Amino acid sequence: MISIQLRKWLPALIVMGTIFWLSSQPSDDLPDFDWADRIVKKGGHILGYAILAWSYLRGLDMQPRKRWLAWLLAMIYAVTDELHQSFVPGRYSSVWDVVIFDNLGALISLWVAEQR
Repeated sequence: MISIQLRKWLPALIVMGTIFWLSSQPSDDLPDFDWADRIVKKGGHILGYAILAWSYLRGLDMQPRKRWLAWLLAMIYAVTDELHQSFVPGRYSSVWDVVIFDNLGALISLWVAEQR
């Protein structure tokens, strides 16, 4: 039986694993979305980190005072993900992905959580 604590954090672990797997794909293996390539890929950053921040907040019992901890955890993961990506063939790390896209996704989802 899965413990209550693990059940609360399981979504975050799944999202982190998914982000890690996607970042592990060499650039040659990634789909090309033609003219919408940047929109789709940067949108993926926003969506992925929105879900990750939300799942961290869920693990923290959706406590409003812990929103900033959920945000911080998402940003730490974003930095480590960009570092990991720098070792993948044909991929590179970008501070802008973290500062703009990952940050925006996390902030949007935590703002939505606050509105509930």
